[in-house]
Amino acid sequence: MKRRVVITGIGIYSCLGKSLDEVTASLYAGKSGIGIDPARRAYGYRSLLTGIVERPVLKRLLDRRLRMSLPEQGEYAYMAARETFATAGFDPDDPAAAGEAGVIYGNDSSTQAVIESHEIMRNRKDSQLIGSGGIFRSMTSTVSMNLSTIFRLHGVNMTVSAACASSAHAIGLGYMFVRDGMQDMILCGGAQEMNVYSMAGFDGLGAFSMRIDAPTEASRPFDIGRDGLVPGGGAAGLLLEDAESARKRGATVYGEVLGYGFSSNGGAISQASEAGAQKAMERALADAGLHVREIDYINAHATSTPQGDRCEALALDKLFGAWQTPVSSTKSMTGHECWMAGASEAVYSLLMMKNDFIAPNLNLETPDEAARNLCIVPQTTERRIDRFLSNSFGFGGTNSTLIIGKYHQ
Repeated sequence: MKRRVVITGIGIYSCLGKSLDEVTASLYAGKSGIGIDPARRAYGYRSLLTGIVERPVLKRLLDRRLRMSLPEQGEYAYMAARETFATAGFDPDDPAAAGEAGVIYGNDSSTQAVIESHEIMRNRKDSQLIGSGGIFRSMTSTVSMNLSTIFRLHGVNMTVSAACASSAHAIGLGYMFVRDGMQDMILCGGAQEMNVYSMAGFDGLGAFSMRIDAPTEASRPFDIGRDGLVPGGGAAGLLLEDAESARKRGATVYGEVLGYGFSSNGGAISQASEAGAQKAMERALADAGLHVREIDYINAHATSTPQGDRCEALALDKLFGAWQTPVSSTKSMTGHECWMAGASEAVYSLLMMKNDFIAPNLNLETPDEAARNLCIVPQTTERRIDRFLSNSFGFGGTNSTLIIGKYHQ
């Protein structure tokens, strides 16, 4: 028999706040975390917009030997994981917990460590000067390998690299591992670096909004006046656990993973697809055994790009338009958190579900034609949510959909 998979811990470190309480308050207030990064001007960016995330100070929290291997996004992931385990009431150091937990994280770059190592080699011509932590900071799997080491986890240990759907797929895979009895508990999530090296290529493609005179108005999902996305970052974590294991531990349950769907567009490498988005959502609904009318809220992928928003809006309209299911994109507040977006948006939606409200789709003045039939929520709305759907799509045509609901024994 397939097992029920519940969420017993959540953690977040983002531009909306450095704790669950801070983030809940920002979501409810519709508070944008987007601002200007002066370092981007100095580096040569066209757009200076980004989610503003404070680097954590880990000196008193983590041994120097462990800090040496952590890149920027690993620092965020460590903070989110600490909160995730704390809210789960789970201590990985407890001898009784040995072998229980694994880790599957979404991450698709570690740019700064690679560039800094290259600069050392170019300028100093001596590989020994890179340092012992350089290789571990530079690998795409850096987050999962560091978290597994720091928290001494003995279960599955892997990274999902799937562009902006990375962490949603990480949660989906973790759900399948637990559901099928291969693991009782897995720390899933995603992390995104924020340094100037990490996003220059996107800026060069002209993917970013140029509304630098009004940062909090720049991310405009579904709005006809949108001119590009705003990058964001940080980290988010969720502890997925077998429901019976959670019951025995007396754990608090934040939600239950009900369904996971995926697809690939099979088209141009940077082109969104209405059909691909629809297929991922249909697969998630089928996996959950739910009808579209049973979804109470949709956290859309909608990044504030003309093509991507349009394709998703058309797919959402086909499936949910007749039911007027409430839709919003929290990226209107955070910007596009890229590799962490699937995990952070799952956490944001869990907080909404817990507190009976829908966070607003900021800056929606005039919905574009494809989105006009959707029930997009422009301001904070008090609403009971029993089940929500969250979309994450990425370059290469990778699509992921998660359905999460309240847990009923």
